[in-house]
Amino acid sequence: MLRGGYLFYEVGRRAAAFAAEHPDAELIRMGIGDVTRPLVPAVIEALHKAVDDMSRAETFHGYGPDFGYDFLREAILRRDYAARGVSLDLDEIFVSDGAKCDVGNIQELFSSDAVVAVMDPVYPVYVDTNVMSGRSGRFDEQKGGYERIVYMPCRAENGFVPELPKERADVLYLCFPNNPTGMTLSKEHLKRFVDYARQSGALLLYDSAYESYISDPAMPHSIYEIEGAKECAVEFRSMSKTAGFTGTRCAYTVVPKAISARDTLGNTVRLRDLWARRVSTKFNGVSYITQRGAAAAYSKIGNEQVLAVVADYMENARIIREGLQQAGYTVYGGVNAPYIWLKVPHGDSWKFFDELLSGYHIIGTPGAGFGSAGEGYLRMTAFATRENTIRAMERIKRGSV
Repeated sequence: MLRGGYLFYEVGRRAAAFAAEHPDAELIRMGIGDVTRPLVPAVIEALHKAVDDMSRAETFHGYGPDFGYDFLREAILRRDYAARGVSLDLDEIFVSDGAKCDVGNIQELFSSDAVVAVMDPVYPVYVDTNVMSGRSGRFDEQKGGYERIVYMPCRAENGFVPELPKERADVLYLCFPNNPTGMTLSKEHLKRFVDYARQSGALLLYDSAYESYISDPAMPHSIYEIEGAKECAVEFRSMSKTAGFTGTRCAYTVVPKAISARDTLGNTVRLRDLWARRVSTKFNGVSYITQRGAAAAYSKIGNEQVLAVVADYMENARIIREGLQQAGYTVYGGVNAPYIWLKVPHGDSWKFFDELLSGYHIIGTPGAGFGSAGEGYLRMTAFATRENTIRAMERIKRGSV
């Protein structure tokens, strides 16, 4: 069974309790990674037009295609893959209402005895959905994790890059640029995982929701830039932090047809076909209006506008990273990702969360909530407004609100 409460619910609960007790406090929220910049003009224009389409019988849309309208999938294929030299088929792309949903739902395809490996620290949904499905065993206090889940520790000593699992693993969850550490994975490191998966028969679940924040040209944006990855890897992408769709909801998952698996009867099946069956059964697709807005973000002008917003958030990341360093803290990330991973001075991340909240009126996310290897750290996001980002660092550098 699940241990404790959901991390971000607890962060919100503590923040709400503090706000109720201190109604005059001006809280700066740098914990939950929600965006603050509005949707870009190209997207807004497309959304308005799509609403008008829905008002006329000749352009009205009811149920859309289960896997997404071709106009959006073709735009995804061109800009996210073909432009990087990656060839995919259109029917390998599945549009959804969020990467979190897809990452959580795909485990429904796996048998109950499949062994899952996750990075530690880890985004909670990877672990919690497998716990809910009875795949984890009991929580082991000494291990600091669930009995049947394999953990790949990411610590400062290994550059926050996970080592290959020493135990057998059927499914490996990877997230780069990483949430919460803000670190990236080189092509050489990523190739090690692809080679491991191909040799062992494991499946890689690659969450690249933050790929648009990569500025280093040497870093891969897609796992399919690695030879052989289409035989062993599913990739998840999100428009939430890229195009500001946290409240609009649009994402997609790529499941290549080259990935095969065996069912409980011993038959060889394509994972893509299983996922298509699951999507058709449990999902009625993303609205026409939303998909028109998403497609506008892939247009030339839309993409330019979106990347300008990404650059603005990355300037926030620079301000946070340098501000914390000037205040004497050790920090990681914030270069190719919108997350900053701060080493807390006394090692207790929830205690530091409370100190930051009460002493500076700043909300972060305690690293312990991401797993045992996250203890001793705190995550900050670059998604606050520029004004609040600057104010937060000023408070920390002077040592008071």
